[in-house]
Amino acid sequence: MQLKIRKAIIPAAGFGTRFLPATKAMPKEMLPIVDKPIIQYVVEEAVASGIEDIVIVTGWHKRSIEDHFDYPFELEKRLLEAGKQQQADQVRKIAEMANFIYVRQKGPYGNGTPILNARRVIGNEPFAILWGDEFIYSTPPRLKQMMDVWDKYGAANISAVRVPDEAVNKYGIAAVSDVAPGVFKINQITEKPAVGKAPSNLATHGAYIMPPELFDILSKTKTGKDGELWLVDAINQLAKQRDVYAVEIQNGKYYDTGNKLEYLKAVVEFGLKHDELKHEFAAYLKNLKE
Repeated sequence: MQLKIRKAIIPAAGFGTRFLPATKAMPKEMLPIVDKPIIQYVVEEAVASGIEDIVIVTGWHKRSIEDHFDYPFELEKRLLEAGKQQQADQVRKIAEMANFIYVRQKGPYGNGTPILNARRVIGNEPFAILWGDEFIYSTPPRLKQMMDVWDKYGAANISAVRVPDEAVNKYGIAAVSDVAPGVFKINQITEKPAVGKAPSNLATHGAYIMPPELFDILSKTKTGKDGELWLVDAINQLAKQRDVYAVEIQNGKYYDTGNKLEYLKAVVEFGLKHDELKHEFAAYLKNLKE
């Protein structure tokens, strides 16, 4: 029987330079999608999938993330005094979603560093990784689909989506072998291959379920491109030692909210789904087009 996935790492220490000047004083993960910051959507996905402990790896400029998931006694008190019970319930629920642990990032640049920084908190058990500035909205949740594959096969795995052939140079693309419908064994991941030279159109990114052995591999992985410690280098090494699967996410849509245009698209889409705003917002957009 496989150990259950109970902990998730969310790296959130980057500078968000693509969104400057907005991110000069505000973390990119805190940019709002209508009325919730991006990272809250990520946390909600993890919690809906059964995660109990959320380890957020931050930097000196990310204090507002910690504040967001904290218990705001003074704010709750003011809301209750003003008769705003629903809003008070919302802010309390945010703090009670999971056990939040914060780790400050130390080490070389690269997306492998925050994972290694969380090693002591994770301990000797399998864990999930989700980036704090992007998410896949799916039913059932993306991470739950991946956890089901872990429970069945005991295999480390990465979420995957099909991308247009002309867009393969934006993602890590996997060479794979079939395991089951929507589940593939990863033979190799090539980061941002040239168009026409990709091994497939299956992009592996966004969320990961990994065994604790990954930490040992990461600690021995040399910095690569641009002097950064890359998670994909460690995963490729892990794939030589044990099977790593790609899980093609069903009934989902990927939102790359670290990209300005895609961020704006996400705001519009979620605005059109918002219970309080959708009708007036749709009418506004229709009139704007005309």
